[in-house]
Amino acid sequence: MEIDSIFRRAEEFKERSLFPESLKLFKKALKGYSKTGDDEKILQCLLFLGDIHRMVGDFGRAIRKYLEALKIAEGQKDIIKTADARVGLGLSLRAEGRWKEAIKLFAESSRTYQKKGDTEGLAFTLWAKAGSLRIKGDIIKAIETFRESHRMFKSMEHVPGIGYSLCGLGGTSRIAGRFKDSLRYYTAANKLFSHIRDKFGIAYSFCGIGNAQRMKGDYGNAIENFRKATRLYQAIGDKVSYSYTLWSLGATYKMLGKYKRSEDYYKKAMQFFRRTKDPRGIIYCRLGLGEIDLLKKRNIDAGRQFKAALLESTLKDFALEKCHAKVFINYLNGKIDDRCYNRLGLRLGFQRLPFNVP
Repeated sequence: MEIDSIFRRAEEFKERSLFPESLKLFKKALKGYSKTGDDEKILQCLLFLGDIHRMVGDFGRAIRKYLEALKIAEGQKDIIKTADARVGLGLSLRAEGRWKEAIKLFAESSRTYQKKGDTEGLAFTLWAKAGSLRIKGDIIKAIETFRESHRMFKSMEHVPGIGYSLCGLGGTSRIAGRFKDSLRYYTAANKLFSHIRDKFGIAYSFCGIGNAQRMKGDYGNAIENFRKATRLYQAIGDKVSYSYTLWSLGATYKMLGKYKRSEDYYKKAMQFFRRTKDPRGIIYCRLGLGEIDLLKKRNIDAGRQFKAALLESTLKDFALEKCHAKVFINYLNGKIDDRCYNRLGLRLGFQRLPFNVP
């Protein structure tokens, strides 16, 4: 059947991280299955469309697709697909900073997967929960949860799952101040993703390697890895990860004393974060731009950026970003007070500008 071959081609494109091409074909397949009334295939299309919209940073559309899928799955009494839709919905809400709602959805899905003995579903949900704990600012618990997810994926020999858990461990280790561990995890993930030719995973791990190198003061290699990541992200149409890589380039050029170049990258990243409505990305750009203002003796502008970052992180209940903003405000007021990092269990501390924010 013609619709089935379109669906299969769409799946192949998704597997190869060719998201714009995959999106077109899944939309076409959804139209076809809607005419034939094939509810099972309609549900699959909606879940895949939700995944792709989420991957490219269109969270509003992703949420709508997952909610449509959830309604159909509940109507069909398909509890596994209901759990799948909830996880996708949770990941999209998490990307908008709504980590509390996301954690609730992941808990519901975990119970379903456990009841049904779905180990892969359970491991993926643990990975999703770990990422939400990272956004909450509970970094130590996030590391433990990523480790648990990694163990489960390893026991199944699920290579992409192992790779994404390693990336999660790389990111949380960096935030915790464990830079050697971060580099080790991301390098291992990059090898795995290169072996299975997962373009998204390769880009993600290149960006992670770059950030770990940046934290170790290896700025030349960091920039090289960020460039590799940006090329891949542009090719696959992932605006969110591309934006974080632009931010990382801004942070690196700031450490090199190239403030104009750094500011340009922060501003470009901010435009993308505003477009994708990513609150954490916006906060990190405010901190970066405020620091450039501080370095250029524009203290009033710096204070404005830091206060806005503090307000936004307080409203969203982001513990880590709130701590970063407080540290910058203290510095602006002539004080060094970074005890909030210790309270979060992190090995971070800043004494003088520029701050190498992980």
